[in-house]
Amino acid sequence: MIKVNLEDGYGSGNKTKVNGEGELSVVVHPHPPKDEIITVLPFRQFFTDNGSETGGNDFTVNGATTNQDFYIKAIEDYDIYINSISVVIGDGGAPNLNSYGALSALTNGVEWVYFTQEQSEYVLHDGIKTNLEFIRLGNKTVGIGSGTDAYLADVSGGGSEKSYLPSIDISEGFGLPWGIRLRKGTTDKLIFRIRDNLTGLTTHNAIAYGIRQE
Repeated sequence: MIKVNLEDGYGSGNKTKVNGEGELSVVVHPHPPKDEIITVLPFRQFFTDNGSETGGNDFTVNGATTNQDFYIKAIEDYDIYINSISVVIGDGGAPNLNSYGALSALTNGVEWVYFTQEQSEYVLHDGIKTNLEFIRLGNKTVGIGSGTDAYLADVSGGGSEKSYLPSIDISEGFGLPWGIRLRKGTTDKLIFRIRDNLTGLTTHNAIAYGIRQE
C-alpha cells in the first residue's frame, strides 16, 4: 500500500484529512477564496419575451390562444446561476388569494419550465392558477396584512392598485446551492409560460437574481 498526502503548494505544511467514512474534511469560509482566478459577478435580469435584457418584460398579455414565453436564456461567455426570483402581480380591482390578481382563477395557469439542450423541457410547476399558488411557490414571500388583505401590498399609497409579491428561493426550495444553472454557449432557458388572458392585470413581471461566472 502506498500512502499519499495531499499538501498545499504554498509551503505551509497544511494537509488534507480523511475521516472515518472516507470523506475529506473541508472548511467552509464566510467569503469566496481570496486567490480565485475565475470572475464571478452578480446577475439580475427581467424575464423577457426574447430572453435578453432588451426584450419586453410585461406579462399582461393574452396567452390563451397562443402561449407566450418570458424567459432568461443562456449566453455565450458566462454560466448563469439563478438562485431567486421576485414576482409582482398588480391589479386595480379587488385581488384576493383565490384569484389571479383580481382575475378569476386561471384555466390553464402560468407554467414554470427549465429547458436544457439534453432534456428539453423539465416542468417545475405545471400551472400556477391563483395568487395563493404563486405565494405557496414563493417560499420567501414576506407575510404582511391579515384576512382578505393577507400578503397584499397597496403599492399606490391608498390608490387603486394592489400587488402580490411572491419571492422564490430556488436554492432553498430545490436544494441547489447556487441555484439553477444556464450553461454558457447552450440553449438553456428558465421560462414562465403565459397560457391564459392576463391583459386585465395592471402589472405583472418577474426578475431573476443570481451570479454569472466565466
